[in-house]
Amino acid sequence: MDTSQVIQGIHHVTATVGNAQADYDFYTRLLGFRLVKKTVNFENNKVYHFYYGTTEGAPGTIMTTFPYEGQGIRVGVPGTGQVSRTGFSAPSAALLFWKERLEAAGVQTELVDRFGLVHLQFKDPSGLGLEIIGTDDDQRAPWNTDDIPEEMALRGIFNVSIVVKEFNPTKAFLLDEFGFQLIQETEEVSRFQAKNGGAGQYIDVLVDANGERGKNGMGIVHHVAWKLESDEELTALRHRLVEDLGFKVTELKDRKYFRSIYFRIPGGVLFEVATVPPGFTVDEAEPALGQHLQLPAWEEENRSMIEENLAKVSW
Repeated sequence: MDTSQVIQGIHHVTATVGNAQADYDFYTRLLGFRLVKKTVNFENNKVYHFYYGTTEGAPGTIMTTFPYEGQGIRVGVPGTGQVSRTGFSAPSAALLFWKERLEAAGVQTELVDRFGLVHLQFKDPSGLGLEIIGTDDDQRAPWNTDDIPEEMALRGIFNVSIVVKEFNPTKAFLLDEFGFQLIQETEEVSRFQAKNGGAGQYIDVLVDANGERGKNGMGIVHHVAWKLESDEELTALRHRLVEDLGFKVTELKDRKYFRSIYFRIPGGVLFEVATVPPGFTVDEAEPALGQHLQLPAWEEENRSMIEENLAKVSW
C-alpha cells in the first residue's frame, strides 16, 4: 500500500487548557460550536475530554480540550515543535461579525492577510492561538445556535499553523510521506495541502531558526490529528513509519470514537493519525450528542467516583 496517499486532511486538534467552565463557555456559547462529546481523558479520569464541533462531529470540524486546572499541570511555553495556531473557517462576509462579537466579549483581535485570505486572530481563555479565516469555499453545514446567524457561523477547522526550527526536514516529510502539496510560500510561511485542498486540509509551516523548543502545558496544543479511512491504512502507515523510517510510534490506540497512532514528525510536532470510523454516534444518537458523560467500558465501574472528581460545570 502506498501510504503517502492515505491522509485525507485534519481529523481534530487537541489542546491542554485550564478552567473547564471557561473553556466550555468559550467554545460553545461564544464561538457557537456544539459540545459533541463529553468524556474523560483516557489516561487521567479526573480530567474531562471535551470534543467541540458541528452537528454530527464530522472529522475536520473537531477541536478537543483537556481542562487541567487544579491538576498540578504547568502553564505551557510556546516555542518550536508545536502547533502555534488553529484556524476555523467562516464565510468572508462574517469576519466583521466575529470581530465585533469577540471584542464585545473582551477578546482582543487582530486582522492578518495570508495568501489572499483575511485571518482574524485571537486567543482563547487559556491562551491558545486561534483564528477565523474568511472563505466562501467551505460548504460544510454549521451547528446552529440562537444568537449566531447560520450565514455567520463557523464551519469547522480550516488549517493549523506549526513552528519548526528547520524547514527542509519538515517539508520533506509532508511531501514524501503524507503526500501533501506545497501550494503557496512567502518569506514567513509555507502552506501545504492534503489531497485537493479546501478547508480542513491545510497546514502552514513557520520557521523560527533561533526559537526555543516549546513545552506542553495549559494553553498549548498537544497534537494535531490527521484522518484516514481504515484500520488497514493505519496499520500500513505505522509499518512504514517504524520499519522503513525508524520513527518512534505508539501502538494502535482505541479511542472509542476512532483508532489512532501518535508520533513526532521532523521538527518535533506531535502528530496523531486517526480513523474516520466508528465516529461519535457509537455510544449516543446524534440528537443527544454531548448531553451525557460517556466513559470507556473499563471505566464504567468507576463512574460514581469519576463524576465526583470531575470539575463542576454549568452546562
